[in-house]
Amino acid sequence: MNQTIFCENLKKFRSAKNLTQEQVADYLNVNTQTVSRWECGTTLPDVLTLPTLAKLYGVTTDDFYKKNSIAYDNYAQRLTAVYEKTRKPEDFMQCLFEYKKLISESTLSIEDQWNYALIHQWMLEYCKTESIKWYNTILKNDPNSEQHIFYRACACRISLLFTLGKGEEAIHQQLARVKTDPDNPRETDLLIISYIYADKLKEAYESFLKAVKKFPNDWELYLHGGEICEKLKNYNEAIQYYNKAGEIGTFFYDELYCKANLYEKIGDYEKATHLYLEIAEKLRKKGFDVEADMAEEHAEKTARAGK
Repeated sequence: MNQTIFCENLKKFRSAKNLTQEQVADYLNVNTQTVSRWECGTTLPDVLTLPTLAKLYGVTTDDFYKKNSIAYDNYAQRLTAVYEKTRKPEDFMQCLFEYKKLISESTLSIEDQWNYALIHQWMLEYCKTESIKWYNTILKNDPNSEQHIFYRACACRISLLFTLGKGEEAIHQQLARVKTDPDNPRETDLLIISYIYADKLKEAYESFLKAVKKFPNDWELYLHGGEICEKLKNYNEAIQYYNKAGEIGTFFYDELYCKANLYEKIGDYEKATHLYLEIAEKLRKKGFDVEADMAEEHAEKTARAGK
C-alpha cells in the first residue's frame, strides 16, 4: 500500500465533506489526535474502521488507495458509480440499501432522486434481458417433461413481449408454433392469450370457438373464452364458460376466482364475497392455509365494498 496516497486521501476526502477532525473523531468515537495521526501517517485506522469512514466520506474503501479518487456527496452516490460500471445485481442491492436509508431520513437531494431512478432503470434493462434469455432457454426444452410449468412459462414470455412493445412479434411466433403443432391445445391456447393481450378480441373469440370444437375437454381454453367474453361485456356467456371449466376440473379453483372477479367487477359484491369464502374453504381443506387466508381477506374487502 502507498501510505502517502492513503493519508493524503484521508485528508482530501474529509476536506471535501467540509468536516473537521473533531467531527470525524466524534462520529467514529475516537479522539481528535487519532484522526490527526491517521492523516499524518503516524498510525493508520484499523480495517474495521475503514468501511465506516468510507461511508462518511462518500467513497469506497478501495478509493483510499487510489491516487485520483474523489469524494461523492454521499455513499449512495459512490455506490451508484460502482454499479454503473459493473451492472451487477449485487451492486444494485447495495445501492438500493443506501438510498432506502436516505429516503427514510428524508435527505434525498435531486441528484439522489435521479440516481435512484437511474439504478432502477439499469436493473430493469438487466431483468428484461435475463427474462427473455431464460424464457427462450425454456422454449428449447421438451414441453412434455414438465408440461404445466413449460406452458405457464410460455404464457409469461408472451406477457413480457407485450410489455416490451413486441406484441406483434409474439403473435407471429405463436402462429408459427400453432402451425407446427396444430393438435396441441396448449399452443392454440397461447395464441388466444396473445390475441387477448393485443386486444384483438374478434380474432381471440373466433380462435376460441374453433379450439373448443377441436379440444372440447380443455378447461384452460374455457377460462380464456370466459375472459374474452368479459372483455366483450358478455357476462352471462363468460359465466357459462367458467362453469364449463369447473365441470371439467381446473388446476386451482381457477373458475371460482374468475367468477368472483367478474361479479366484483360488475358490482355484485354479495356473490363475489360468497365465492371468495367458498375458495377459502376449499383451499383450507387441502392444507393451503396461506392462500385460504388471502381469499378470506379478499372476501372481507369485497363485503366492505358492497356496504
